[in-house]
Amino acid sequence: MALSEEARERLVDVVELQPTKNADLQDRWDMESGSEVHQFLENELKEYYYRNEDSLICATPEAVELVGGPDAEGQTIAVTSLQSAILEVIAGPDEDSQSVVSVLHDVRETGHDPTVDEVRSALRSLVDKGVVETVKKTVPTFRLAVERDQLDVETLDE
Repeated sequence: MALSEEARERLVDVVELQPTKNADLQDRWDMESGSEVHQFLENELKEYYYRNEDSLICATPEAVELVGGPDAEGQTIAVTSLQSAILEVIAGPDEDSQSVVSVLHDVRETGHDPTVDEVRSALRSLVDKGVVETVKKTVPTFRLAVERDQLDVETLDE
């Protein structure tokens, strides 16, 4: 399916922001409602997106390839400043995983002052993006799912 220039640009947004919500795309695309976003996705990008088990919008592998998404050498993700700080301090893939509170303390040492709920939410978002994994213990713990040097982090304006 040949994409219009507008559809291709919006597909880049889906790839960049995934997993994402209608509201995020609504803001990015300056649309009136989430249903307008849904209609555009269904009419223009149906072959290039899906909804994950949490109903978040994700790009198909074909979409990532089509718009020149991340290559095998690395992965570019758009994150908040808190998520960026977490990615800097969280345990690597081969290290012992950390609890939310442990990550909170490490983030606070970098000058940020989030609440435990903000850290928990940011960690869950990073899990959704596939760059942090949850390790089940007595309490959930977290660590990077990919090598830190394989990430190109772009911090979003808040």
